[in-house]
Amino acid sequence: MNLAYDYPLLNAFWTMLWFFLWIMWFFLLFKVIVDIFRDDDLHGWAKAGWLVFVVLLPFLGVFVYVVARGKGMGGRERKHMTEQRAAFDAYVKDAAGGPVPNSADQLAKLSELRKRGDITQEEFQRAKEMVLSGGDTPDRPRPGTPAT
Repeated sequence: MNLAYDYPLLNAFWTMLWFFLWIMWFFLLFKVIVDIFRDDDLHGWAKAGWLVFVVLLPFLGVFVYVVARGKGMGGRERKHMTEQRAAFDAYVKDAAGGPVPNSADQLAKLSELRKRGDITQEEFQRAKEMVLSGGDTPDRPRPGTPAT
């Protein structure tokens, strides 16, 4: 019967090293497979060929793929991240409701509303004070407060 104290410390380190290398191997394998599908320069049969090569002969396939096409892997990854970032930024801008108008635009809008008679002089003065003090305008309530 083998007990824990029968396993030398150096063997424990070697086991951890091999386990780490095994995890890194799978990470690299999946990274190569994702890169094969992400590459727009490769077409159907070329993608299928690389995929078969990587799946059937994984060590040789990944090694040959990294040597032959490894330089472009970083560029494709950067392109993918840039596209993801642009999509995220567009989503945030859309969700935020566009740019916040500056105080001069807000005052011009308030003046126009007063001229048309949509707001009274008293409402105009309150809104003007709010804009000049740097507070939120009546048409843009503060986050967390219910809109009236």
